Amino acid sequence: MAGTSARPGICPALLYADAKAAIRQLTQALGFTELSVYEGEDGAVVHAELAQGGGVVMLGSKGRGGVFDTAMKDAGPAGVYVVVDDVDAHHRRAVEHGVEVLMPPTDQDYGSRDYLARDLEGNLWSFGTYAPELLG
Repeated sequence: MAGTSARPGICPALLYADAKAAIRQLTQALGFTELSVYEGEDGAVVHAELAQGGGVVMLGSKGRGGVFDTAMKDAGPAGVYVVVDDVDAHHRRAVEHGVEVLMPPTDQDYGSRDYLARDLEGNLWSFGTYAPELLG
Protein backbone atom coordinates (compact mmCIF):
# COMPACT_ATOMS: atom_id res chain seq x y z
CA MET A 1 0.00 0.00 0.00
CA ALA A 2 2.91 2.34 0.55
CA GLY A 3 3.46 4.65 -2.38
CA THR A 4 0.00 4.15 -3.86
CA SER A 5 -3.27 5.97 -3.59
CA ALA A 6 -5.27 2.74 -3.33
CA ARG A 7 -7.53 2.51 -0.32
CA PRO A 8 -9.30 -0.63 0.90
CA GLY A 9 -13.08 -0.55 0.72
CA ILE A 10 -13.59 -2.66 3.83
CA CYS A 11 -11.51 -2.57 7.02
CA PRO A 12 -12.32 -4.96 9.88
CA ALA A 13 -12.23 -3.17 13.24
CA LEU A 14 -11.35 -5.05 16.43
CA LEU A 15 -11.00 -4.05 20.07
CA TYR A 16 -8.51 -5.72 22.42
CA ALA A 17 -8.02 -5.69 26.20
CA ASP A 18 -4.29 -5.43 25.42
CA ALA A 19 -4.08 -3.69 22.04
CA LYS A 20 -0.30 -3.26 22.29
CA ALA A 21 0.19 -7.03 22.65
CA ALA A 22 -2.20 -7.57 19.72
CA ILE A 23 -0.15 -5.18 17.57
CA ARG A 24 3.06 -7.02 18.49
CA GLN A 25 1.55 -10.42 17.64
CA LEU A 26 -0.03 -9.26 14.39
CA THR A 27 3.17 -7.56 13.17
CA GLN A 28 5.86 -9.90 14.49
CA ALA A 29 4.12 -13.27 14.16
CA LEU A 30 1.53 -12.73 11.43
CA GLY A 31 3.34 -10.36 9.09
CA PHE A 32 1.20 -7.23 9.30
CA THR A 33 2.82 -3.83 8.76
CA GLU A 34 2.09 -1.08 11.25
CA LEU A 35 0.71 1.96 9.42
CA SER A 36 -0.26 4.09 12.42
CA VAL A 37 -0.80 3.85 16.16
CA TYR A 38 -2.41 6.62 18.20
CA GLU A 39 -2.29 6.43 21.98
CA GLY A 40 -4.24 8.36 24.58
CA GLU A 41 -2.60 10.15 27.49
CA ASP A 42 -3.09 6.97 29.53
CA GLY A 43 -1.06 4.94 27.00
CA ALA A 44 -4.08 3.00 25.71
CA VAL A 45 -4.32 2.51 21.95
CA VAL A 46 -7.05 4.85 20.73
CA HIS A 47 -6.69 3.76 17.09
CA ALA A 48 -4.22 1.69 15.08
CA GLU A 49 -4.05 0.61 11.45
CA LEU A 50 -2.15 -2.48 10.30
CA ALA A 51 -1.75 -3.55 6.67
CA GLN A 52 -1.45 -6.96 5.05
CA GLY A 53 -1.38 -7.18 1.27
CA GLY A 54 -4.07 -4.86 -0.07
CA GLY A 55 -6.10 -4.74 3.14
CA VAL A 56 -6.08 -2.95 6.46
CA VAL A 57 -7.36 -3.89 9.90
CA MET A 58 -8.13 -1.17 12.43
CA LEU A 59 -7.90 -1.86 16.14
CA GLY A 60 -7.91 -0.19 19.52
CA SER A 61 -8.14 -0.74 23.25
CA LYS A 62 -11.33 -1.94 24.91
CA GLY A 63 -12.86 0.21 27.62
CA ARG A 64 -12.16 3.63 26.10
CA GLY A 65 -15.84 4.57 25.90
CA GLY A 66 -17.78 5.80 22.92
CA VAL A 67 -20.45 4.24 20.76
CA PHE A 68 -18.25 1.59 19.06
CA ASP A 69 -16.64 0.47 22.34
CA THR A 70 -20.07 0.22 24.00
CA ALA A 71 -21.56 -1.71 21.08
CA MET A 72 -18.60 -4.14 21.03
CA LYS A 73 -18.72 -4.73 24.80
CA ASP A 74 -20.58 -8.05 24.61
CA ALA A 75 -19.47 -9.01 21.09
CA GLY A 76 -17.69 -12.31 20.64
CA PRO A 77 -14.46 -12.89 18.80
CA ALA A 78 -14.35 -11.93 15.14
CA GLY A 79 -13.11 -13.91 12.18
CA VAL A 80 -10.97 -12.26 9.50
CA TYR A 81 -9.69 -13.79 6.25
CA VAL A 82 -6.37 -12.49 4.87
CA VAL A 83 -4.95 -13.32 1.44
CA VAL A 84 -1.24 -14.26 1.45
CA ASP A 85 1.02 -15.45 -1.36
CA ASP A 86 2.87 -18.23 0.49
CA VAL A 87 0.63 -19.94 3.05
CA ASP A 88 3.29 -22.39 4.22
CA ALA A 89 5.91 -19.71 4.86
CA HIS A 90 3.31 -17.55 6.63
CA HIS A 91 2.30 -20.54 8.77
CA ARG A 92 5.94 -21.30 9.68
CA ARG A 93 6.42 -17.70 10.85
CA ALA A 94 3.27 -17.91 12.99
CA VAL A 95 4.37 -21.21 14.56
CA GLU A 96 7.86 -19.82 15.27
CA HIS A 97 6.19 -17.02 17.25
CA GLY A 98 3.94 -19.36 19.22
CA VAL A 99 0.64 -18.50 17.55
CA GLU A 100 -2.16 -20.96 18.32
CA VAL A 101 -2.87 -22.76 15.04
CA LEU A 102 -6.30 -24.40 14.84
CA MET A 103 -5.86 -25.88 11.35
CA PRO A 104 -2.51 -26.34 9.58
CA PRO A 105 -2.10 -25.39 5.90
CA THR A 106 -4.73 -27.37 4.04
CA ASP A 107 -5.71 -27.58 0.37
CA GLN A 108 -9.41 -26.78 0.06
CA ASP A 109 -11.86 -28.22 -2.50
CA TYR A 110 -12.44 -24.74 -3.96
CA GLY A 111 -8.74 -24.33 -4.85
CA SER A 112 -7.41 -22.35 -1.91
CA ARG A 113 -4.65 -23.36 0.47
CA ASP A 114 -5.18 -21.88 3.91
CA TYR A 115 -4.71 -22.23 7.64
CA LEU A 116 -6.58 -21.02 10.70
CA ALA A 117 -5.11 -19.35 13.80
CA ARG A 118 -6.40 -17.74 16.98
CA ASP A 119 -4.89 -14.53 18.33
CA LEU A 120 -4.15 -13.72 21.97
CA GLU A 121 -7.74 -12.60 22.63
CA GLY A 122 -9.66 -15.25 20.71
CA ASN A 123 -10.18 -13.67 17.29
CA LEU A 124 -9.87 -16.12 14.40
CA TRP A 125 -7.53 -15.35 11.52
CA SER A 126 -7.62 -17.38 8.30
CA PHE A 127 -4.68 -16.93 5.95
CA GLY A 128 -4.98 -18.33 2.47
CA THR A 129 -4.50 -18.03 -1.27
CA TYR A 130 -8.16 -17.50 -2.21
CA ALA A 131 -8.77 -13.90 -3.27
CA PRO A 132 -12.33 -12.88 -4.14
CA GLU A 133 -12.59 -11.07 -7.45
CA LEU A 134 -14.27 -7.69 -7.42
CA LEU A 135 -16.48 -7.20 -10.45
CA GLY A 136 -17.13 -3.81 -11.89
